[in-house]
Amino acid sequence: MSLFATLSRSVALAVMLVITSPAALAQLEPTDEQRQAAVEIADSLRYGHYADITFDEAWSQDAFQRYLDILDGQRAYLLRSDIEAYRHLETSMADAIFSGDLDDAFNLYNAFSERQRTRVESLLTQLDKGLDDNFESNERLEIDREDTPWASRQSELDELWRKRLKNDALTLALTDQDSEQIETNLRQRYEGQLTRLEQTEPEDVFGVLMAAVTGSIDPHTGYLSPRQGESFDIQMSLSLEGIGALLQSDGEYVKVASLVPGGPAERAGVLEPADRIIAVGQEEGEMVNVVGMRLDNVVDLIRGPKGSIVRLDVVPAQAVDMTRSQIVEITRDTVSLEDQAASSEIIEVERNGEPHRLGVINVPTFYVDFDAWQAGEEEYRSTTRDVAKEVERLKEEGVEGIVLDLRNNGGGALQEANSLIGLFIDRGPTVQVRDAQGRIQLYGDSEAGTLYDGPLGVLVNRLSASASEIFAGAIQDYGRGLVLGTPTFGKGTVQTLNDLSHGQIKLTRAKFYRISGDSTQNRGVEPDIDFPSLIDPERIGESSLDNALAWDTVQNVQYRRYGEPENMLEQLITQHDARAQDNANFRYLERQSTLARQLREQHTSVSLNREQREREMEAQEAEQLSLENQRRRALGLEELDEWMDARTDATAGIGGEESDDAAASQESESEEDEALAVDRAYVLESAEILLDYVHLQDSQRLAAKR
Repeated sequence: MSLFATLSRSVALAVMLVITSPAALAQLEPTDEQRQAAVEIADSLRYGHYADITFDEAWSQDAFQRYLDILDGQRAYLLRSDIEAYRHLETSMADAIFSGDLDDAFNLYNAFSERQRTRVESLLTQLDKGLDDNFESNERLEIDREDTPWASRQSELDELWRKRLKNDALTLALTDQDSEQIETNLRQRYEGQLTRLEQTEPEDVFGVLMAAVTGSIDPHTGYLSPRQGESFDIQMSLSLEGIGALLQSDGEYVKVASLVPGGPAERAGVLEPADRIIAVGQEEGEMVNVVGMRLDNVVDLIRGPKGSIVRLDVVPAQAVDMTRSQIVEITRDTVSLEDQAASSEIIEVERNGEPHRLGVINVPTFYVDFDAWQAGEEEYRSTTRDVAKEVERLKEEGVEGIVLDLRNNGGGALQEANSLIGLFIDRGPTVQVRDAQGRIQLYGDSEAGTLYDGPLGVLVNRLSASASEIFAGAIQDYGRGLVLGTPTFGKGTVQTLNDLSHGQIKLTRAKFYRISGDSTQNRGVEPDIDFPSLIDPERIGESSLDNALAWDTVQNVQYRRYGEPENMLEQLITQHDARAQDNANFRYLERQSTLARQLREQHTSVSLNREQREREMEAQEAEQLSLENQRRRALGLEELDEWMDARTDATAGIGGEESDDAAASQESESEEDEALAVDRAYVLESAEILLDYVHLQDSQRLAAKR
């Protein structure tokens, strides 16, 4: 063959390859608006952020590493050589942001996207060839690879993805899907990922890059694109029609961070913090797999008009295997002020054959009707006004003490936290706010007199944050009452939202400090008496977030102590522990919390052998089921055959409409419902502890008179 013929054949082959191979993704480039916004964000961080930030090579290294972690946190797409080509950003990221020179950062994203595209296409090619449904090997797949070194050869990642594909197929097989269903579901999943890749726009890249830049400083500072800013405004006005849940990314999954008090999800009782959502569907039609989908795209699927139904395929927080999911339905709705209003109840506690009445006021959030307040209306709604009404009602009922339930209260209006504290103290400081220049502004209650000076308890949990922590901390510092529950969230920073020429920036500008001088940041408020919790502090809370600002102190302020409840804690804890040992729900909470932690620590990989995988799942769930049935036996309730049924029972009948027959049935089963509600144990025990506190105070007063 002649040289000309050889060359002609090579050219023909090259042309054929170009024609038949899939088209490469478009190379995304930063816009002039984004370059300018980057410079503005850099200036905002340098001159407006609370922390004293040095934009040196060390910061560049942190920002570059965070960018890689956001792009490919599981080390599944990029090779070491891909990263080396952009290693100079490790020392020059600060210069790139301050100058608006974003080209190399965008090019790294393009390289990552191309790796994603080729990987997804290879998975689809493998599906065309047929799945390997031989689940008899002794292989295992590592679950968390964030600390794994970057692969140096493509063959290493090929082996990883061979196992991942097999695991995806096995996971579906364990839900009793046949080969055809498995192939169809996987094909839809991968084709969906490919479509989303092709729809990526420069704004998406800029958002990821700025998330790395701002997230390297603190978790609450962040860039909001024009679209995200619009969504943020809707959320703040409480007119967003959806399910009322705050979601966040957790690797490839979308996780429930918290529930909006009074929102549809909370009312339905089918979601809990740390649950993972793996698929979303509307009232009719196919479920859309959202594993690996961008958070804002998942949010768009969940949102919808008021009154419509969304279906979520949810893996419970306590599940250790992603095959253990359940589909739940939530009717979308708006969250109104009325849904978040304070409410109260009276709990009867029996001691020595005598009934005692304790009041419990639930405070879902710190709210105020700003529009009505600014309009000068006298009867505007607010947390303080509504709680005051409940306190007056409880006083008329002759309760011996009051518990304020701030569990799951994520905060709200600072002015309401201050004024609410004022119902229980006679003037005084409530919180200190320190800005970036070290200036401290003192807030407090200026009105003389107290509405209630009787025995007081404050019930908190890991989802009590911000204004809730200010309230609980002040009550504790004043010695005004007991703080019960679990350590709070630790959100002790203040953010402002500033406009940019393109988008907005949410910027941490100040920090909260208690009147004792302790920050609420990172550590939160430590309760006087601890309760067990099923919320994992390593997954939920400020200390679980990357680059959270540190706890520290400032000078304390002068304030009057109202009591010394800490002097009674030893006896109160002894009495509480004795009750907890006899309380099936508390024993369950303690043991389940310990078991969940142990299972997470052990569950670092999954078997690709079907029989072995089933044995491991059955062993793990047998332990969880055993704990649940121990609780039920102690309460005289019917035992369960499946661990997942425990969650269904606990939430059955919540938030739905009832017929007359259903209402009658629910009334007849009220005692069983009370026993089933593990969550209710916290409220009942808080009332018991407060009654102990009342009796100890009475004993002290009697002894003092003698």
